[in-house]
Amino acid sequence: MKRQKIQYFRKGILIAAIVLILAGLCENGFRDIRNKAIRICYECIGIG
Repeated sequence: MKRQKIQYFRKGILIAAIVLILAGLCENGFRDIRNKAIRICYECIGIG
C-alpha cells in the first residue's frame, strides 16, 4: 500500500513538472532564461 502511494506521488510530481514546463514554453520563458544566461557568461569573462 505504501509503495502504491509513493508511485502516485511520483506520477503527480512528473505531471506537474510537465505542465509547468509546457506553460513556460508557451510564455517564451526559454528566451528569457537564455538571454540571462548569455549576459551572466559575458559578465563572468569580462566582455559585457
